[in-house]
Amino acid sequence: MTYVDGFVIAVPTANKEAYRTVAEAMVPLFKDYGALSVVECWGDDVPDGEVTSFPMAVKATADESVVFSWITWPDKATRDAGMAKAMEDERMAGMDTANMPFDGKRMIMGGFEAIVEA
Repeated sequence: MTYVDGFVIAVPTANKEAYRTVAEAMVPLFKDYGALSVVECWGDDVPDGEVTSFPMAVKATADESVVFSWITWPDKATRDAGMAKAMEDERMAGMDTANMPFDGKRMIMGGFEAIVEA
């Protein structure tokens, strides 16, 4: 079954186009190393919760939007090898947190094995 890397981040709303530019630049990098798809979603209907929520999880402020994204891979082995190669690729140069249009310290990320696909 498919393996998925998932991400949730808070991005200053004013940085939407800068974020899109960075995200679009990353697509060919991941696909070159085996990713099946890369999806970036800008929050449109992301309510605050009473106990937990996407905005609370990433400590989003009033001037930030929540971004939910994922990369699908054929399997975990492809993901592990692909991510390792991507991190060493010259296209990653300059992609450190200091140059990102968001605070990477508040990013939530994880790898997930798909258990149902329809």
